[in-house]
Amino acid sequence: MLDACAELIDELGYDGVTTTLIAERAEVAVGSLYQFFPDKRAVVRALTERNLERFMAGVLARLEEAELTEWWDAADVVFDVYVQLFREIRGFSQIRFGDIVDMRLMDDERDNNTVIADRLADLITDRFGVTSDEIRLPLAVAVECADGILNLAFRRKLYDVDTVVAEARKIVRGYLSGKLDQPKDLPSPR
Repeated sequence: MLDACAELIDELGYDGVTTTLIAERAEVAVGSLYQFFPDKRAVVRALTERNLERFMAGVLARLEEAELTEWWDAADVVFDVYVQLFREIRGFSQIRFGDIVDMRLMDDERDNNTVIADRLADLITDRFGVTSDEIRLPLAVAVECADGILNLAFRRKLYDVDTVVAEARKIVRGYLSGKLDQPKDLPSPR
């Protein structure tokens, strides 16, 4: 059912999807869908949670296999996984982590991007020994920037996608590199 929902969102957008269409695409009775999900929003919430789990699993796997010495290198890994989701996961460019449905779809207390930034901060503090206080705000800002710019690339498609992705990477890396120790290949901010 989640795959069917993702395909339909990719084709019709969130507003064009109904529980009836999801059930038809999944080849299940509408009643069967309602056994698991009370409405379309609940299906999309489950899809969003699956997207988040895929994202975090991808980030964790790449962090484990990468030989990173500095925390800002982790930002590149995170960025790569995020862009990969946009390119490969059906419906991701439309709903990402649920913002189109509800800015607080994943958590009643925090907006979706804050949930993601907090999860990333936990991974980075564990791996690199920086404190959460040092990186929580910079990561929240970086997530907002990347999300907005990648929205321009993958949803609005006003410019060449690869060009916009490259611009987003420069902005995020440049911003984050100025928050703690400076990477050797970027000039210090003035």
